[in-house]
Amino acid sequence: MMGDRPVDVVRTPVDSTLVRVDEDRYGSDVLSGDWRSRGVQKVRQVPLERDMVLEDPDSGWAGAVVGLEAGNVSLEDWKGRVRAFPFVGQFLLEGELVTLTRPQAPVGRSAAAAPPARSTAGTATAGRPGAAPAVRHASDGGRLRTASGSFAVEQQRARVALPSRIMVEGKHDAELVEKVWGADLRVEGVVVEELSGVDNLADVLDDFRPTRERRVGVLVDHLVPGSKESRSADAVMRGKWGAHVLVVGHPFVDVWQSVKPARVGLQAWPTIPRSIEWKAGICQALGWPHAEQADIARAWQRILGQVRTFADLEPQLLGRVEELIDFVTEPV
Repeated sequence: MMGDRPVDVVRTPVDSTLVRVDEDRYGSDVLSGDWRSRGVQKVRQVPLERDMVLEDPDSGWAGAVVGLEAGNVSLEDWKGRVRAFPFVGQFLLEGELVTLTRPQAPVGRSAAAAPPARSTAGTATAGRPGAAPAVRHASDGGRLRTASGSFAVEQQRARVALPSRIMVEGKHDAELVEKVWGADLRVEGVVVEELSGVDNLADVLDDFRPTRERRVGVLVDHLVPGSKESRSADAVMRGKWGAHVLVVGHPFVDVWQSVKPARVGLQAWPTIPRSIEWKAGICQALGWPHAEQADIARAWQRILGQVRTFADLEPQLLGRVEELIDFVTEPV
């Protein structure tokens, strides 16, 4: 009391929220363990190869490997422009961040002229640009997938060639099939041969003489109703070899169009008048040289160099090639 006056005592209610004094509010020691590597993406190392398509993640420049000199790797884009980047840098390969290791074979311009080793399967595609290298995907538990999207068969030599064949119209068709499906074809022992034009198909079949054990699958360009190609295909399928031959095709004027236009920087492939040879017209529309056959060949190599996996091709081609592989490898 203060004098004779009572003093009011104010009692503060006890807060119902209690905090334990022994509770570790900040967790364990943040500096304990291998804290430096936490959250750091592990970057895979891959050997540099000629024609490997890489992208510089900083500038967005993408192109095929055409050289390695003075510590720089040279990338050529679809327009033929070349730009050099430090070899020790990081690149995107098939969308995956990688670093490069020294190449196992020369990658300069002179290397392009050297013929690659012949496939042990004896395929007709030997000597052409090799199939795209297999790529590991984390979503598949690190298993290798080929450029066609199938699981790669590791450490297995190519099989002896089967008696059955896949036939395509020309060199460019064969090179594209080799690049995407080459690894699969070698495992299966499937040979790809060129027809040099669908007009030769009937004569080739007469020489080959297909049977149940010697099937022939044929891939034809511009297989649309009413076309010359469709009439030739119908005649073959109705002919004496039809029971052991499968002719399929895609709707594109040429196999070039089966490459998605975005891979060469286009929204759509240009429409070329019938009065102009199609490939020359495409080169002209893109501003590429086209006066000589060598110009056309270089243009195709530019396009082919932008094909990495099956995802760079139109579905109308993918399904037909897979159908042919199934046909010629079907057990007797």
